[in-house]
Amino acid sequence: MNVHDLISALDDPTRLRLLRLLARMELAVGELAEVLDQSQPRISRHVRILTEAGLIEKRKEGSWVFLSAAGHDGNGQDGGSIVARAEALLAAAEAEDAAFAATCGADRARLAAIRAAREDIAEKYFARHADEWDALRSLHSPDGAVEAELTRLLGVADALDDPAPPTGILGRLLDIGTGTGRMAEIYAPSADHVAAIDKSPEMLRIARARLQHLPPARLSLLQGDFLNLPFDAECFDTVLFHQVLHYAQAPERALAEAARVTKPGGRIAIVDFAAHSREDLRTEQAHARLGFTDGQMRALLEEAGFAPGPDSSLSGSELTVRIWTGKRPGTVHQLADRGGDRTDTTRKASPRKASQ
Repeated sequence: MNVHDLISALDDPTRLRLLRLLARMELAVGELAEVLDQSQPRISRHVRILTEAGLIEKRKEGSWVFLSAAGHDGNGQDGGSIVARAEALLAAAEAEDAAFAATCGADRARLAAIRAAREDIAEKYFARHADEWDALRSLHSPDGAVEAELTRLLGVADALDDPAPPTGILGRLLDIGTGTGRMAEIYAPSADHVAAIDKSPEMLRIARARLQHLPPARLSLLQGDFLNLPFDAECFDTVLFHQVLHYAQAPERALAEAARVTKPGGRIAIVDFAAHSREDLRTEQAHARLGFTDGQMRALLEEAGFAPGPDSSLSGSELTVRIWTGKRPGTVHQLADRGGDRTDTTRKASPRKASQ
């Protein structure tokens, strides 16, 4: 990094305010324009300068462009780097400069309004779809029971109830088809970092509202397809499919992609329906598969390169929820100490597009 460019990038009050906001959470260009009360073209010019200086990173999601502070995507940026020190300098400036602190405080108050708006969007979305979701839920065991059993199988037995659950047990967690972000919310306290991916921009907005309390360094929300994951090989310790695989026309391809991004010794957990005959779910809920038999799932796991592990079954009124687990053969990574594994696993040069 060119030090002169970095210092020049910091030499502007608006860019300092922008950096302080992005230290808190990932934001869209339009949201920053609203918080800072400036036009989008002007914000875009500041964004370009900060991006070229290596201080922020951009991510496209549909027609939106999201921004985050550099190193806040879970890549474990070295705290001694020049970017990290620039961020520490701004934090110290806010602590000691009353005027700067007041400005940043006002910005954060407006940011809180944006967060409230996100939550309002989420509530309205849930209200629009409540009837169809409730109808499906009435057919299978309660979500709480499923979550508790999944938690047990993952070895995070107290995650749902413990106010301070054990951290790092799940390592780097990939939640494929995150939907509303429920699974990412539950397991974030037990993971070093959560990458949550979904094909639907609307679902990602719902998840973003749900997960906005998580620090940017612990969470990545990405748009993408489970058939073409935008990650390098062997970068996750735990991979989760929660009520997702029945949407796959080719589940073997989805699991092959999951295996590609799973580290040797890493685990996979699949929550889905046991084979059933509710044909109406094809038309009303867009299910491509009417569940899976144990034999089918075992064959899918083995074909993808996973050794099948413990499983569980939870019966409902008409549908049975099954939880299958697997492990990728190889040396188990030590989750408590991954100092040498702090790399950015997201493919930024040419992110894969949804292709399903």
